Amino acid sequence: MSTEKWSGGSVIAHMLKLERVEKVFGIIDGTYFGFYSSLGKEGIELITPRHETNAAHMAAAYARLTGKLGVCMASNGPGVANILPGLVVEQAEGNRVLLITSARRTGIMYPDRGGTYQCFDQTGVIGKFAKYSVAVPSFDRIGEIMRMALRHAYEGRPGVVHVDVPENIMNTKVKVSPQFWAPERYRTTAPIKPSAEIVKEAATMLLSAKLPMIHAGSGVYHAGAFEELSEIAHLLEAPVTTSWAARGAFVDTSPLAIPMVHVVLNHRVRNAADVVLTLGSRIGETDWWGKAPYWRQPKEQKMIQVDLDGITVGANKPMDIAVRADIKIFLQMLLEELKKNKNQIDTGNRKKHLESFKKYRDKYYEKLAQGLKKETQSVHPGFAVASVREKVKDDAILVADGGNTAIWANFYWPVKSAGTILSTFKFGMLGAGIAQALGAKAARPGTQICCLIGDGAMGFHPQELETAVRHNLPVLYVVFCDRQWGMVKMNQSFTLRPWKMLLYKKLDPGENIASDLGEIRFDKLAESMGAHGEYVETNKDLSAALDRALQSKKPAVVHVNVDPVAHMWAPGLIHFKDMHLEPKGK
Repeated sequence: MSTEKWSGGSVIAHMLKLERVEKVFGIIDGTYFGFYSSLGKEGIELITPRHETNAAHMAAAYARLTGKLGVCMASNGPGVANILPGLVVEQAEGNRVLLITSARRTGIMYPDRGGTYQCFDQTGVIGKFAKYSVAVPSFDRIGEIMRMALRHAYEGRPGVVHVDVPENIMNTKVKVSPQFWAPERYRTTAPIKPSAEIVKEAATMLLSAKLPMIHAGSGVYHAGAFEELSEIAHLLEAPVTTSWAARGAFVDTSPLAIPMVHVVLNHRVRNAADVVLTLGSRIGETDWWGKAPYWRQPKEQKMIQVDLDGITVGANKPMDIAVRADIKIFLQMLLEELKKNKNQIDTGNRKKHLESFKKYRDKYYEKLAQGLKKETQSVHPGFAVASVREKVKDDAILVADGGNTAIWANFYWPVKSAGTILSTFKFGMLGAGIAQALGAKAARPGTQICCLIGDGAMGFHPQELETAVRHNLPVLYVVFCDRQWGMVKMNQSFTLRPWKMLLYKKLDPGENIASDLGEIRFDKLAESMGAHGEYVETNKDLSAALDRALQSKKPAVVHVNVDPVAHMWAPGLIHFKDMHLEPKGK
């Protein structure tokens, strides 16, 4: 390459192009002009939200749905401070995000001279929770450090990786001949393949099982292994449970599906299975740590655990076969091995169990359906979810946000197409869904994106409706408005006056502490930013409002006044409370 002038930012932009990055999310600032001004020249689109934390959520949703690297940016000081909440969430969720930040010029920070404007220990703070966080000390080390960061991004469990670049290195142009390497020259690009021997060992264990089950984690999402999971499950006649984070990895319409909303049935299946195939799950707290009485005792239940990250394997539940591999590749190899010996499968015994599970599942679905018939003052939250599900296509992406709203969404939204659910299941961050929906639309522009969100959560970042309009990202937001912190109010009510709450389902005004909110007309707020708005107060008005919103072809907000008492009594809350207690078994 001939010698020409390059800024540090332009070097980074070209390296991202070589990594096939197509979009970067972030707010512009002069401290990294050399970076973002180079993106367009490299064919990379810049999508700019109104708040930096949403850049992280957009990048993460984009990464989760495409399997690509999600890239976001933030400017030194306040910009980095603003993006921190989003980074914490996406590290917890395990999404592959690369953050590029600017820092004050070399010589006045790292270490801070004292009194430096817009300065704090950015790599030190982010490095406490991210996979990797590093500052670039000089122009000549940009390539080396970016390659190291990208190796971290693609090694093991996905998460946040951070590169901090002083503004003088980022923006100053230097006459150089940068040496650019193709990604396959500095990091592993081929998926990790298990040995044929260990795949055969796993197949033998599954074939000889009386009742094998599959527990799918979010690793199935990252591997894009939805078809392989389905084929293996149906070949083995094995029921499939998922972690919360993997909700949607397996369709609810399959007779083998044990959706996570059927909590008691999940316990029953996990106690009946004698062999478990765990795919990309840490078996964490929302999986009861894999402990009895929610799971069968380890001495009675064998475990095959497959994960990209060797640290995860055997961490919370003892395993018998450990497989460090890409889940998609492992399942493809396992499928071939199982097909050779499928005549060994005891389908009769497995079908008896499945028929038993179906009875419990059908009974629970009937109970949920009965719940929709209850009379409410305004819109019933379950009815609202079911109505939206009927209006959108099978492959529509659901983004669930809020406390009780996210619960109602999961219970009344049947998954008809795999890989179509987004939320913050591992962190429960309110407001993240607003930007996740935008990232999802950027990832899948031809797919309907629907965000079901509580009014409390929507109040965190409603300004991103303008982002949706500006970037032509037609997302449907349905805001469940009960004018209260519903989940907190429910717990608080039982703490303050348990018997009255049980008898009357609610307390009188003034009997709770700071749990009520005023009204925000989100439909009018949407209209003020150029989006479509609808206001709904009754069940009968919802259908037409949803039709108009979808037909508008614009970002749209449907403000739905849900019954505040019904909304508090979300299904399954008792299990959520139990989950926070250490299981009594071993």
